[in-house]
Amino acid sequence: MTTLLRLGPIGHETPAIEVDGVVYDLSPLTADIDGAFLAADGIARAREAARNSLPVLPGAAALRVGAPIARPMAVLCIGQNYAAHAAESGNAAPTTPILFFKHPNTVVGGFDDLVLPKGSATVDWEVELGVVIGKRASYLDSVEDALDYVAGFTVSHDVSERTWQKDLSGGQWSKGKIAAGFNPLGPGLVPTDEVDPQALRIWSAVNGEKRQDSSTADMVFSVAYLVWHLSQFSVLEPGDLLNTGTPEGVAMSGRFPYLAAGDTIEMGIDGLGAQTQRVVSWEPAD
Repeated sequence: MTTLLRLGPIGHETPAIEVDGVVYDLSPLTADIDGAFLAADGIARAREAARNSLPVLPGAAALRVGAPIARPMAVLCIGQNYAAHAAESGNAAPTTPILFFKHPNTVVGGFDDLVLPKGSATVDWEVELGVVIGKRASYLDSVEDALDYVAGFTVSHDVSERTWQKDLSGGQWSKGKIAAGFNPLGPGLVPTDEVDPQALRIWSAVNGEKRQDSSTADMVFSVAYLVWHLSQFSVLEPGDLLNTGTPEGVAMSGRFPYLAAGDTIEMGIDGLGAQTQRVVSWEPAD
């Protein structure tokens, strides 16, 4: 199994590749795991270098795990892409993909603290399959070709402030989605050729209690369809992140309390790993 990682302090992550349990330093090959690296056949080159020339990264297991991609140009998100989640939100399953955007500074490491924004009261969790674009996609000819434009997959947490999303956004959702740190990502990026994106168990838990437990087979619109569809409206760039929707089991359903300081949230996708955040209160900067 191959996983691309970014390890180390915030803003100073070291690019790495894990192959069959051994973590190699990618620094001799690239300064970072970003769009330029992915577009230049970076994953194939990294695999080859790991077999032949890359040094083992010392102390990798003790390093902070950052987001597996450097700050993307765009974070595109699909709403209500699981019929059961649409139902718990009070809606029918959509007949066309619902699109909204998150600010790139929402993307943080999957084990970083989740900071409740100032004045927030209804912060919710949403585990999602994250899709990282590998090469420019514009006006793709067919759904069947779409996965050729995907570099790989990761675990993505689309954190949401529901009051801001539903009551204060003026008819769209972005105000409830764009607080800093509202998209923990990772732990790693698994290449497309090692993943069947429509056959993955996806789950979340809060304080050890199960919240979401579903399968990406239940998506209304498949990953391939979403990439093709979005390419008809936007040019998808290498390194862009696409969040593909969350299954049922969120706090907005009314079945669970919203997140509070002191909570611990875990989420994962089989074959892609798991992430954990400690929920903390916002504090003014020094």
